[in-house]
Formats: sequence, structure tokens, C-alpha cells
Amino acid sequence: MKTRKLGNFEISAVGLGCMGFSHAYGEPIAESEAIASIRSAYDMGYTFFDTAECYIGTNKDGTISYNEELVGKALKDVRHKVIIATKFGVRHQNEIIIADSRPEVIKASVDGSLKRLGTDCIDLYYQHRIDQNIEPETVAETMAELIKVGKIKSWGVSEATEEYLRRAHKICPITAIQNRYSMMARWYEKLFPTLEELGIAFVAFSPMANGLLTGKYNAQSEFNENGDYRKFMPQFSDEGINRSKELLDLLNNIALEKQATPAQISLAWMLCKRPYIIPIPGGRNSVHIRENLGSRDVILTQNEIRKIDDKLDKMNFIVFGGYKVIKE
Repeated sequence: MKTRKLGNFEISAVGLGCMGFSHAYGEPIAESEAIASIRSAYDMGYTFFDTAECYIGTNKDGTISYNEELVGKALKDVRHKVIIATKFGVRHQNEIIIADSRPEVIKASVDGSLKRLGTDCIDLYYQHRIDQNIEPETVAETMAELIKVGKIKSWGVSEATEEYLRRAHKICPITAIQNRYSMMARWYEKLFPTLEELGIAFVAFSPMANGLLTGKYNAQSEFNENGDYRKFMPQFSDEGINRSKELLDLLNNIALEKQATPAQISLAWMLCKRPYIIPIPGGRNSVHIRENLGSRDVILTQNEIRKIDDKLDKMNFIVFGGYKVIKE
């Protein structure tokens, strides 16, 4: 279970979500530290790295931290040995996401991402959120054009729906979806039959419910007021922590049995559930990055997974489901 298939690529079974180095988890990590952590992930065995054009933050000195630049610099000398995914089509406005997938915007975005990544081709290019103003066929046609001219190798959709997938896939085959998925957020399991039918991989973001399933947070945990989105997420509220206690106890018990950590169990649960699921947990230091990769070595049987799912079905927790997306 060390590797997974992602379209025509073979990648590490666990990818590295790089967003947190620049965006959404407080002040950006110092550039040298972030680059060192991303590079250390490659040295550990990661070969799949996820970023986006909108993952930006403001450094203490007022300069901008561009996540794509960090990824590009960290992996420059091993570029031919890794798969890099990035995304287009959204911008953040406070707690709202504005979607914009007009063809001219996509074409400008891909050129910007190529420059920031320091590469001549993007391996996997996601539509970051569905734009209700633009038909899926139009986006797929633009992706086909970018593949034809060699700017991207494959494409995907984040927070995809079945109808959107089917319509877009007919025009230009989709390699992967990237949707929110964890023990606390299972609503996209309904897509499993469609993904299996069409041969599409499921890249899972927030696979540990933004860190709650690591077991390292409680009601007293405090988050940086400067850009740490977790301070708004319901699972980290007093009520959220109380309602997740049963799940965290379950994770701790299984972790003890499997000689693993709660984080590793939460990742192994999805890795062992379907062979096409690829979690991309974040991590801002090498200790957590190494811990997450270790989930590849934890085995849960299908019977064990069914028992876990039966228990999850009876739990009543609350979890962040994403920001509101509006039309341009």
C-alpha cells in the first residue's frame, strides 16, 4: 500500500497538502523552513504534492507568501520525480469563495501557476470550485486545449458532484476529484460508484477534519487570530469537542490496538476502504509529515472498516463543511 495510481501516474499513497505553509492556519511559515519541510517530505517518500494559486498569506514583514512558489523551490531539483497538483478558479473574500472559471481566466491562471511553480507543465490541474456561471463542458474543453498545448497533463475537479463529473468527463476525461472527506465528513461516499465506473481517483482533503482527528486539540486549544480558519470551525467549539469525544475515544482505542496514532488510524481507514482514495493531509513540520506517511503501514480489514462505519453512523458530531461559494 506504499503507492497508488492516479490516472497514468504512480504516486505515494499519501500526498502532502501544502496549503498550511502559507494559508489558513495562521501566519505563514518562514520560507526557508517551509521549503525545508516540503523537501524533507520528498526525502521521506512523498511523491504527490498539492497546492493552489489562491493559497497565499501575508508574512510578518508584509510580503506575500505564495504557496506555489514554496512548492516549486522545494522540489526544483527533483521535479521529474514528483507529481504536483495545483488549482484554478477561485478567490477568497473573507469567509466567502468567489468562483470564476471563464476560459480566459483559466488560461491566465495556468500561466501564472507555471511561473510560480517554476515548471513547464502541471501534472494535475483542478477546477478549485464549480462555477455556476460556466457549463462543465466549457471548462472541459478548456482543459483539453491546455493538455493539447502541453501546459497540463491531466485535470480534475474539487468538490465535484456526480452530474458535473459525468458531463465534463465526456468532453475531456477527468483524472481525479478532490473533495472533503474524513471520518466526520462522509457525504461524498455516494460518489464511489461513479468514480469506480469512470476510473476517477478520489483525492481526500481535510482527511483529519482539519486536525481534530489527531487527538491533539481540546476545548482549551487556541488558534491564531491572524488567519487561522480553525477558530471558525464548529468541530473546535466546546460543543464540537464534546460531540466528537466518542469518535476520539474510538480512534485512541484502535490506535492502541494497532500500535499507531489516532492520525494514522484516521488516514488508514480511508486508505484501506478503497484503493483509489489518496489522502492529502497537511503538516507544518517534519514530525507530523512523517507520522502521516506512516499510515501507509497500518492495515485495517474490510470487516474492521465496516465496524468503524457502523459506529460512525450512530455518532452525532458537527464538522466544518466548507465556505459558501458564490458566482462572480
